[in-house]
Amino acid sequence: MSNPPMYENLVPVDRVQHKNTRMKIGAPVLDRVTQLNSLFVAVAEFADASLEYPVVFVRVGQAVDGQRAAVAPLAVFGLRQGSNLFIKDGQWTGRYVPAYIRRWPFAMARIEENSADMALCLDMASGAFSETDGEPLFKADGEATELLLNAKQFCEDFEREAERTRQACELLQDLDLLQDMRFEAELPSGEKLDVDGFLTINEKALAELPDAKIVELHRNGLLEVITMHRLSLRLMSRLAQMYVPAN
Repeated sequence: MSNPPMYENLVPVDRVQHKNTRMKIGAPVLDRVTQLNSLFVAVAEFADASLEYPVVFVRVGQAVDGQRAAVAPLAVFGLRQGSNLFIKDGQWTGRYVPAYIRRWPFAMARIEENSADMALCLDMASGAFSETDGEPLFKADGEATELLLNAKQFCEDFEREAERTRQACELLQDLDLLQDMRFEAELPSGEKLDVDGFLTINEKALAELPDAKIVELHRNGLLEVITMHRLSLRLMSRLAQMYVPAN
């Protein structure tokens, strides 16, 4: 089982193996995102995320057997690799925290690489779980506690929105609406950065879509998603200005 960003050792929840496992509330999640300059956001999060962060699209994985690579949206937290500008003095300074972060240290994961079956997992390397401190995951009779049930519900909802997002990105690709983009930034220190490797909406291709396709995008909510993405790109310049010159 591969571990996604933020996670180190995902283990499926087991009522026998984890009967005495407890979760320490308030485990230091921000330690896991300090070095991440972007993370996945679902289309359902665009309304909140796009007010705070640039939201771009990126290719994920590799193209296989002549098929195109998948595309996913990311919220951008910094213009340099390993740079998250929204963590200061151990606090998340943005008004919106992406669901990807909020689900930690739980996640749904495929036990077998090519299987459609997913299981709720714990990141046993997170430091959030022990057998002595925190709230129990299971009751004495072996039934899941409210803590575990709520975590499972949140992760299942996350996966549903991730699948909806995957379908939305496929449609954007089907309509050939994404293009490679590069952003040139000048930091307060005078340093210039070229940020590339991301995709944005191709304005010309969007303008040339048949009316019927525009109506379809409007009715399925994607036209609004496109608008929020486009407006969020203005925040790239704000990110550049958030870098403090070295003394």
